[in-house]
Amino acid sequence: MKMGTALIYDEEMTNYKLLWVDPACKIEVPERLTVSHEALVKSGLADRCVSIPVREATEADILLVHSEDYLEAVKKTPFMTLEDLKEFTLQYGDVYFHPNIYHCAKLAAGAALQLVDSVMTGKVRNGMALVRVLIVDWDVHHGQGVQYSFEDDPSVLYFSWHRYEHQKFWPNLKESDYDSVGKGKGAGFNVNVPWNKVGMKNSDYLSVFCHVLLPVAYEFCPDLVLVCAGFDSAIGDPEGEMCASPDIFAHLTHLLMNLAGGKLCAVLEGGYNLTSLPQSVCQTVQTLLGDPAPLPVNLDGPCQSALESLHCVRSAHRLYWSCLKHAAELPNSDISTKRIKLAEEEEKSEKEIEEKSVEEKVWPEPSKRVAPPVRTAAILPNGVSCPDGCKRFSSSEDPDPVIVNKLRESFLKDADESDALTTLSSLIALMEQMEKNEICNGLALVRDVSMAMDCVVQQAAAALCKRILVVCVGDVVVPCPSKEDGTTLLVQFSNKALVEQQRKYYVPVCLKKGCSDVSGFIQAVLGLLLPLGYEYDPSLVLLVRAPESGLSDSVWQQLTGLLQGLAQGHTLVLMQEGEKACVAPTTSSLLGDAAPCLGQLHTSVPEDVEMLERLRQTLQVDWKLLQTTAPQTGGGEER
Repeated sequence: MKMGTALIYDEEMTNYKLLWVDPACKIEVPERLTVSHEALVKSGLADRCVSIPVREATEADILLVHSEDYLEAVKKTPFMTLEDLKEFTLQYGDVYFHPNIYHCAKLAAGAALQLVDSVMTGKVRNGMALVRVLIVDWDVHHGQGVQYSFEDDPSVLYFSWHRYEHQKFWPNLKESDYDSVGKGKGAGFNVNVPWNKVGMKNSDYLSVFCHVLLPVAYEFCPDLVLVCAGFDSAIGDPEGEMCASPDIFAHLTHLLMNLAGGKLCAVLEGGYNLTSLPQSVCQTVQTLLGDPAPLPVNLDGPCQSALESLHCVRSAHRLYWSCLKHAAELPNSDISTKRIKLAEEEEKSEKEIEEKSVEEKVWPEPSKRVAPPVRTAAILPNGVSCPDGCKRFSSSEDPDPVIVNKLRESFLKDADESDALTTLSSLIALMEQMEKNEICNGLALVRDVSMAMDCVVQQAAAALCKRILVVCVGDVVVPCPSKEDGTTLLVQFSNKALVEQQRKYYVPVCLKKGCSDVSGFIQAVLGLLLPLGYEYDPSLVLLVRAPESGLSDSVWQQLTGLLQGLAQGHTLVLMQEGEKACVAPTTSSLLGDAAPCLGQLHTSVPEDVEMLERLRQTLQVDWKLLQTTAPQTGGGEER
């Protein structure tokens, strides 16, 4: 990882707490910050970060978003009595004041600004600021303040998912719904995803990323990504009441890290369960540090309510983003969680509500993420130099004679194919070390990419009992899964109509301009390949680049980077020997460097958009993460 990951923390920001009893604010405690920092220290993650000192925000900084009257009023709070503070608090609703509030708030805002400055000036690559701010944005509360600040500004793309329940949850604003898309020149640049039910899970979050946020974000092409990292959207939180496990935040973070050339700042916001909060913080920071993401869990498909929200959001933004141009129109009938149904719940007596037991959520502690001692290994012909940070692979043991004989029988009929035999034997040895987690990922330049691909697939399926995701880019003969037993899922991108028919575990993606159409290719990756990959949950990803695939290095690096969120980063890349120039950019992505920006994407070829929609409609019968609408008869998993 070039540069490093910043961590901003100052104990002075824990000196704020409410001085009187208020049930509405009992969850806002300094321990939110201290348990998060202690978890980072205990896990060793804090020592791996670059410590950036905190600074106070200046008055000029504060006045960028607040009025002078408000600032002058807050500046007087350090000198107020307790009774004065209580009275002053009543004027500002959910803002609670304390004699140290002004100083703590300036530190919190200044910490976020310090992080942004460090990332934008190249001092660090990315980072996380542990601060206590009361701006709700990314978490389960809608960030109406942020929306109001930028709703007419096309230079800021604001995305928020939030607990809404048809305007019954705070801040109870119509402007928090899916149809508030921005104003004037900013129309389309405000994306609200309202959660109309509690209990949203990992699949619901991931679906919104794949089918709304990522396609729009790549089309927008930001210079900086700010994550308002509120973990009240994690399981066990009393405010959010959601069911997403902490490990999902590792995947959400990873999916954002190739945007803006890796310039990403995460700022802590909500999170009131003192167990899931530090777990989620550690998952996020470990991903920012470049460690492989954990295996995704509980991806059982989005629920009906999430699909209805997803449907509405995509429809509301189809006028503004070419990637959503063919999204389904708004549903004709009321969605399943319409307010009238919620009103029926209110008819229950207060006694029934009080007597109803609240089930405490229990979840397993996230598995320890152990980075292999070798990040990237390469099998390269003589004369091809190995890039910095990458290890040239050579097996320390003689190949198994049984395997050698099998390779000769299956692939090498000519006795003079000694070089090819050595390469294939090395591939199998590399796979075995990846299986043992001694090596995270690998790259091989081979003489015959089709033969090498066939060899890897057979070995993975037979000897190692793996589930292998094969992603082939370009026109090359591929080993189509002979059995529909789920051991192999093959997705091939090309510009030719392939003879083999699409089925559950074989997905041919025929793009009119082939892989040279950046927009069409990227949207197919985001809206088709990633959902398939996450739901399939492979133990190995085999990424194959065919000769003359037409794919640019920057797009190839984006693909390589995104796929490393799967299989705990175990990705094996195969390229033809003639692709020597692609070794360096491929290795860069495998090592965890952010891919170059692609620029603002143009409109995809209409035929490709229609083809992707047809594929998605056909495949979603078997793959639930491809769903973007909830059929009127039910659709999605009801929870």
